[in-house]
Amino acid sequence: MNSTLTKPQSAELAVSKMAENLIGSEILKLSGEINELIRKGEKIANYTVGDFNPDIFPLPEEFKKEIIAAYNGNHSNYPPSDGILALRETVAQFLYERLALDYSPQNEILIAGGARPIIYAAYRALIDPGDYVFYPAPSWNNNHYIHLTAAKPIMMEAKAENNFMPTADDLLPHIGKLNLVSLCSPQNPTGTVFTKDGLESICDIILQENKRRAGRKKPLYLLYDQVYNQLTYGSVKHFNPVTLCPEIRDYTVFVDGISKSLAATGVRIGWSMGNKKIIDKMKSIIGHVGAWAPKAEQVALANYLGNREAVDKFMTDFKNKLSQRLNGFYEGFMDLKKQGLRVDAIEPQAAIYLTVQFNLKGMKTEDGGILSNTADITRYLLQKAKLALVPFYAFGASSESTWYRLSAGTADLNGIKDVMERLGSALGQLKK
Repeated sequence: MNSTLTKPQSAELAVSKMAENLIGSEILKLSGEINELIRKGEKIANYTVGDFNPDIFPLPEEFKKEIIAAYNGNHSNYPPSDGILALRETVAQFLYERLALDYSPQNEILIAGGARPIIYAAYRALIDPGDYVFYPAPSWNNNHYIHLTAAKPIMMEAKAENNFMPTADDLLPHIGKLNLVSLCSPQNPTGTVFTKDGLESICDIILQENKRRAGRKKPLYLLYDQVYNQLTYGSVKHFNPVTLCPEIRDYTVFVDGISKSLAATGVRIGWSMGNKKIIDKMKSIIGHVGAWAPKAEQVALANYLGNREAVDKFMTDFKNKLSQRLNGFYEGFMDLKKQGLRVDAIEPQAAIYLTVQFNLKGMKTEDGGILSNTADITRYLLQKAKLALVPFYAFGASSESTWYRLSAGTADLNGIKDVMERLGSALGQLKK
C-alpha cells in the first residue's frame, strides 16, 4: 500500500475581507525601497520617515540612565493595563503645568505602547461599522484606521493657503452625519498648527451639533492628536480644544506621548486623556491587544518627567537643533525659488517636518523625458538629486498633489548646503 499522501491542488488561502484589502504603510514601503538603494551604495539624503537618527538626536541621557536603572531594578513584569500609577500621576502633572489640562490619573489617563495603539483603541471605542469619520488630507493614517474599523470616510483635502489645516467651513456641510472628527495639531505631515480662532470655530460647531443631538443620537466625538505639541518654534503656539473650549471635554479624546518630544520613537510610550467611561473602554481594548508600554520604561519615564530641570534643558537644546535644520532647508528652498526654480515651502511652525512643493509637471528632463505626474517627479528627485521625500498622496491627498513632506529628524546640519546645491543642479537641468 502506498502511504504517500497525494497533496491536493493548492487553492488561494482566504483571509478576512478587512485583511485582504488592508494597505500597508506607504511611507514605510517607500523608505524600505530607499534603504535598499542606500545598502547598495547609493548616497541618498533620505528624509522620508518621521523618525530620528539617534546618533544626531539621542535619547535624553538622564532618561536613558533611568531605563537602565529600572531594568536593573527588575521592573520586567506586566504593567497595569492602563499604565503604572506613578507614570499616570507624573503625566497628569506634566499636562497641567504645560498645557493647562486637568485630568485625573486615577481614571482619565491611559498609558500605552506609543500613540498608534491609542489611536486604534480610540477608533474602536468610539466608532461602529458604518459610522462616518471626518479627517483632512494630508494627514497621518486616518484612512487605514477607518478601514480597520469599517467606518465610512469623509475626507477633505486641505489647501496650501490654509497651511493644510482644515477649517470650520470644511466641516460644516457634513456635520449632521458625522460620528468622529479626527484632527492633528501640530500636523503630520505638514508641520503646521491650528490657529486659536481656527480651532475654536471647529470646537463650537461640534458643541452645537451635540446640543442638537441632546442624547437622542450618539455624540459627535473629537479625536485630537497632539503628539508633537512640545515642538513649536519661534512665536508659534500650540492650542488644544479643551483648554480653549472646556465644554468639549467629555467629547474629546487626546492622543499624546513622548515618541517625538523626547526623540524616543523606539521607547514606545504614549498616552490618552478623556472622559473616564471612554478611557475605561480604551483600557480594555489595549489590554486585550496587549499594547502596553514596557514596565521598565514606564518607571523610568515617571522618574525622568519629574526632573523638570533635566526635561527643560533637553527640550531647549532639542528644539534648537530641529529648528536649525528646518530653517536651513526652508531658506534653501526660498533661495531656489528666488532663482526662478519651480519650488516652494511653508515656513516651519512645529513638529519635525517641512512642507515643500515641486511644481514640475510638464517639465522635460535632459534625455527628453517628461515629468507627467507626481510619481515621475518623485523618481526624478531620487535619481538626479539623490533626495528622498514623501509625496502628500501617501497621506491621503490627491495623486496630483505636488506637495511633499521633508522630515528633518535624520538631517546632518552640515550637509544641508550640499543637499540643496545638488537639488538646485538637478532642477536647473529641467526645461519647459
